[in-house]
Amino acid sequence: MELSAGQVAVVTGAASGIGLAMARRFAAEGLRVVLADVEEGALEKAASLLRGEGGAVHARVVDVGERAEVLALADDVYERFGAVHVLCNNAGVGSGAEGRMWEHDPNDWAWAFAVNVWGVFHGVQAFVPRMIAGGEPGHVVNTSSGDGGIAPLPTASVYAVTKAAVVTMTESLYAHLRAEHARVGASVLFPGPHMLRTGLWESHRNRPDRYAKRAPRRTPYRSLAQWEAAMRAAGREVRFTPVEEVAGLVVDGIRADRFWLLPDSEHSDAQIRARARSMLDRANPSYLERFVLD
Repeated sequence: MELSAGQVAVVTGAASGIGLAMARRFAAEGLRVVLADVEEGALEKAASLLRGEGGAVHARVVDVGERAEVLALADDVYERFGAVHVLCNNAGVGSGAEGRMWEHDPNDWAWAFAVNVWGVFHGVQAFVPRMIAGGEPGHVVNTSSGDGGIAPLPTASVYAVTKAAVVTMTESLYAHLRAEHARVGASVLFPGPHMLRTGLWESHRNRPDRYAKRAPRRTPYRSLAQWEAAMRAAGREVRFTPVEEVAGLVVDGIRADRFWLLPDSEHSDAQIRARARSMLDRANPSYLERFVLD
């Protein structure tokens, strides 16, 4: 589809990181942008930033894990603008799980699934039928991750499982849209190819009480700066992809009706080949061995 002035884009998780970068890029393209995020203070700051840059912006506090809030967001947007052309189901959280899988707090799984999986489904169900009925070209972008979407990082298995689910959900959505001959496309986004400076590292700041851990963490949460310092101290190179580059990938992908929004990366390609080869050979997943903990 073509992106043009006056169209409407809805972005969840839009107060920071990738979501904010996508919203800024859509606004720069002349689209009217709806910012949705659970963090009210950060959302107000993001909306003010875009308005200061000349963007036409509407902001709403939304917990995508709550179906009623996403449905209310859709009602609000359609009452205000009458259409939605781009939907980015981008909101996501890290679970904060520790230890082996069998040691994880069930609420780590419940919270991660509520936001990372149910949040995407809620967005699809709240907006896509109206987008189809509107008869105009549209596009849905669901944010996954190389962790899970390509191959899991077992030390972050809860997050990986949710992001693998987003890939399959988006593949199914693509097939259903084609079966309906809809003018709405779908893409799955793998931000990267390197690390990203986003609020995902500090997701715990927005963790609802209903998903509180049942027992205190054994170790403190590690910030991105602390993780980066530890990696450098261990002699590991740390590279970051600017979030603006991810936003550019999204805009280019929408215009090209590209399903896999997967940046060029030798590392990712090697993971994809290794996983596919393991399946085709009916062999054990040796590509995971380097992640095994002592």
